[in-house]
Amino acid sequence: MKEIYEKLGYSFKNEKLLSVALTHRSFSKTNYERLEFLGDSILDFYVADYLYRKSKLSEGELTRLRASFVSEDNLYKVFDELELGSYVRVGRSYTSALTKAIKADVFEAIVGAIYLDGGLEEAEKFVEKKLRLKDFKSKEQKDPKTRLQEYIQQVSPKSKITYRLVSQTGYAHSPEFEMALFIDNKQICSSKGKTKQDAEQECARLGLEKICK
Repeated sequence: MKEIYEKLGYSFKNEKLLSVALTHRSFSKTNYERLEFLGDSILDFYVADYLYRKSKLSEGELTRLRASFVSEDNLYKVFDELELGSYVRVGRSYTSALTKAIKADVFEAIVGAIYLDGGLEEAEKFVEKKLRLKDFKSKEQKDPKTRLQEYIQQVSPKSKITYRLVSQTGYAHSPEFEMALFIDNKQICSSKGKTKQDAEQECARLGLEKICK
């Protein structure tokens, strides 16, 4: 256990909690799912609390930024950085590599396990350090299209974002493009720009404001 404790930066008093957090349902009926439920709630609460206290962002921007930290795409990457894959117990029926979803779920379960073992303060310290919450300002600086993509991946992973040309006006040397943002073929908004890229970025910014209200 010493090796994984070093990776996590936390030593469990009750090792069974960590063992359960690392157990997939294919291995045992006693698995990480309940701890995942708990850890997910702690992550949402603490990341929201941290960002509220540390920034002056609007409600919509806070929602978007929290989503970028607690998204499956971010959590599985943290899981991989910690090199936890070899510690997860799966049944013989599970023959493929661990999916992104499982990795994210296990990370959430570990958060829940730390909370039960050491209390809320220890869980918050773990989340703050491993998710690098102090770097939230660098995430703020991402362009609107990237932020929109990250947000949609969190709230509706199967949804598809597309940008479509509505019109092109003006002279050849000085055109103006109007682009529309669609999510799952539903138009969210439209915007104009001197290039298609500029119009798409503005669409994404407006779209974030609209769907994060």
